[in-house]
Amino acid sequence: MKTLIVYASMHGCAKKSAEKLAEQLSPDVHIVDIKRKRPKGLDEYDRIIVGGSIHAGKIQRKIKSFCQKNEALLRQKKLGLYLCCMEQGEKAEQQFRDAYAESLRSHAAAIGLFGGEFDFDRMGIFTRAIIKRIAKTEESVSRISYAAIADFAAQMSE
Repeated sequence: MKTLIVYASMHGCAKKSAEKLAEQLSPDVHIVDIKRKRPKGLDEYDRIIVGGSIHAGKIQRKIKSFCQKNEALLRQKKLGLYLCCMEQGEKAEQQFRDAYAESLRSHAAAIGLFGGEFDFDRMGIFTRAIIKRIAKTEESVSRISYAAIADFAAQMSE
């Protein structure tokens, strides 16, 4: 099956997740960073996976826009939606609901909450200072759930 993974990443978590998914899915997988390149030929793909991360409580605007503009087509494909965020439980689920339209969530073959990370080496000084203050941490933190990524890949392969 031909698979497209479209993602947007601010500090690398959604990108790492996309790469890990690509490793676990069939060999015919294309990854597109929507912040750098517009995905083309969506009709050619059997499966489309869309992923992003949360910043200031919201998913990237380009992911939201991509989903809105291509909703009809996405609903014709085997669809997977994932989100990287540091929240857990109900807060993470609410961020997911806010990020993706209900029509896409209900159609999706796989839904993933992959956790998140604060990688201070990849952040600018201003962002780092804000995150340190809000998260009350002085060191980088990674809570990426590779088990959740594997489960998501298995669901997309069914």
